[in-house]
Amino acid sequence: MAETPITVALVDDQPLFRSGIRMLVQSQADMDMAWEADDGEQALALAAKHRPDVMLMDLRMPVLDGVEATRRITEEADAAGVERPKIIALTTFNRDQAVVEAVQAGASGYLLKSAEPEFLLAAIRTVYSGYSVIAPGSVHELFQHAARTVPVAGPDLAVMDELSPRERDVFLLAAKGLGNAEMAQSLFVSEATVKSHLRSVLGKLGLRTRLQLVAFAYERRLLG
Repeated sequence: MAETPITVALVDDQPLFRSGIRMLVQSQADMDMAWEADDGEQALALAAKHRPDVMLMDLRMPVLDGVEATRRITEEADAAGVERPKIIALTTFNRDQAVVEAVQAGASGYLLKSAEPEFLLAAIRTVYSGYSVIAPGSVHELFQHAARTVPVAGPDLAVMDELSPRERDVFLLAAKGLGNAEMAQSLFVSEATVKSHLRSVLGKLGLRTRLQLVAFAYERRLLG
C-alpha cells in the first residue's frame, strides 16, 4: 500500500457509473476520491487546481471529449512543470480508435467500462506505480485495427534514423510486446542495459510509455 492514499479523479457523464466507481474507490484504505467531473472542460479546470495521482477518463462525453481533455491536461502539466497525472482511458468496447488517440495524447492505458471492480482497482495501483495498463485482450489487435484506418504508403523507416542499431533492436522487441527480461535474453545484454536503451528510445521519439511506443510502431507500419 502507498504510505499516503492514491488520489483518484473520475471524469464521466453518467451519474450512475460515477456513483459506483466512487463507492468502490472510497472502500479502499489506500485510495481517496479527489473529485468528479461530468465533461472534459470541468476536468481541465479541476485538474489544474487539484492535481490527482490517477484520473479515470471516459472517452466519449459532451462539451469536450476524453481524448482532447487528456491532451490538454498533459500539456498543461508540462507547461506548469509538474508531474502529469496518470490517466486511464475508459471505453465501452475494445476496438476503439479513440483509445489509440488517448494513448497518443498521454494516457497510461485503457480499460473497458465493464471491467471487474478488482481489475479496475489493480489498474489504478498499477499506473500509480508507473506502469501501463490495458483491457484484457490483445493490445496488438487494437493497434493493428487502428493502423488499417490510417492511409500510409509503406513503412515509415525514416523515423528509425535517429536510433542507434541497438536502440532499433530494443524498439522493435518492445513494440512486439517483449518484457525487459525477454529483451535482455534475446540481445545477450543485462536488463539494466535494456532499460537504458529503452529510455533513450522513448526520449528520441518523443514518447512517454511503452504503450505509446507500440502505437507508434503500428501507426508507421514498422512491424511488417
